[in-house]
Parts: sequence; structure tokens; C-alpha cells
Amino acid sequence: MPIEYRYRGRTISEAEIAFLRQFIAEHPKLSRCALSRHVCEAWQWKQANGALREIVCRGLMLALERAGHIELPPIRFKVRNHLAERARPEPVVPDNRPVNEPLSELGKLEFQQVRRTPQEALFNSLIEQYHYLGYEQPVGEHLKYLVSARGQVIACLAWSSAPRHLACRDRFIGWNADARKRNLHLLAYNTRFLILPWVQVPHLASHVLGRMAKLVPRDWQQLYAHPVCWLETFIDPTRFKGTCYRAANWLLLGRTTGRGHNARTKKATQPVKELFGLPLTARFRHLLSE
Repeated sequence: MPIEYRYRGRTISEAEIAFLRQFIAEHPKLSRCALSRHVCEAWQWKQANGALREIVCRGLMLALERAGHIELPPIRFKVRNHLAERARPEPVVPDNRPVNEPLSELGKLEFQQVRRTPQEALFNSLIEQYHYLGYEQPVGEHLKYLVSARGQVIACLAWSSAPRHLACRDRFIGWNADARKRNLHLLAYNTRFLILPWVQVPHLASHVLGRMAKLVPRDWQQLYAHPVCWLETFIDPTRFKGTCYRAANWLLLGRTTGRGHNARTKKATQPVKELFGLPLTARFRHLLSE
């Protein structure tokens, strides 16, 4: 029976595994990092913005070696896990003047995408100090926003790549496994939403979410060279009712099972969350099923 291996949604054929064996044998002096770069170039394995998928390729080769399909060269040096070693964001002293006026009197709100800017440290610190989940460094595609009124930061939002398997979302979209694999990158997941605790402005949260529905697709296209046509998030129903999402026309799609993506059994190991989604175009089902 032909060898076929699946990794991160990609099917690796017997011919590709044979190519890896031959390439490794013909280039014994290449390090594992160099091998992953050359393999990505040979397979044209790139992100939408043109960057090589080196980390994913390295993980694939390691998984193939553990499964006994290939033999990698010895490790030349130990790569430090900078995510695991990353220090917690430094605390800042924010502008915490009370903001408790009507939304109409706040003036024009400023939305600033701060990833890869000097303001990113402020975003990280505010989330670490004032969001109940704290700060976690995102992996993969993501955006970070600060929302300000008259120069004072009043809210923070983070967006990242969407979870791979969500049964209620996939049923609503009408996805099969192949369509989900092709189009998952067209979804963005709201991982953090923080209205700072000294800000008490009715309807601010839903207004901010409404503005985000226009800004996220534009900025995602600019940074990652592909669109998004669906937004989603989780709500902990023991803490929140999701009122601002409902008011911003997000749809309640259902509840998670609480098992997590690495669960070995069918028993719940995590809190059950409510899943909300927002189509960004009336053609979302067509676009996500192409």
C-alpha cells in the first residue's frame, strides 16, 4: 500500500517522502533549518504573503522522522524556544482618567493597528494587566489594535488565525473537510477584547466591533496578502452574555464541547464556550466553499 502522511492539513505523498529521503542523502552537510528552506522552495510551500513555511516544514520533517519515514541529520545546536522563554509584558502606568460620557460626546475614535510598531508593547502590557485571561503571544497571522479617544487609549482588540475544527461553525458555513482545509485562512478569530476598566461608555463595545468588521479585512489583506470574509470569537457564558457581539449583529452559532483540540477522550477538559460568528459578505458561503 502506498505511503501517505497527513500533517497540518496537508497530505504528503509517497513520492514527496521519497524526494525528502533523496534530498537529505544528496545534501549531508545541510542543517535541518537549511533543509526546510530548500524543501519549501522546491515545493513552493509559501504563505500568501510569499514567506516560506519553514517552521511548518521543519515540524513535518521531524514528524516524518519520528514515524520512521526519513532520517534527518544530527542536531547541530539547540534552538531556543523564545516563545516559552519570553518574559511577561512589562507593566505600564496608563492614562486612567475616568471616561464615562455618552458615545456621541467622545469625538472621533482612532483605531491603530499596532503589531510591529512601537505601540505594540503598550498593547501587550494593557492586556496582561487588565484582561482576565492575560497576554499570550499569538502564533501565526495576527493583528493588534488600540482604540483611542482624544489621545487616551480606551480599548484593545487582538485577532488571529481561526481554530481548525469547530463543528457548529463548519455546519453553519456548510463546509466539508476539503473546503475547510482550503479556506480556513479566510477566517479571523477575535482572541482578546478589552474595554479598559475606567471606561464606562454605553454602546462603546458594539460600536468598536462594528468598526472592526471593516478594518480587519483591510489590514489583513495589506499585511498577509489575502482577504478574510468571516470573523468569530468565543464567549465564556459563566462570565459574559455576549451582549455587545449580539448588538453588532454577530450570530450565536452554538457551544463548544469543552474537549479542546488535543483531547484524548470525549470528556470535557476545558470550560464550555459559546461561539459567535460574523459573515463579512452575503457571499461568504460561496467564497468559503470554493
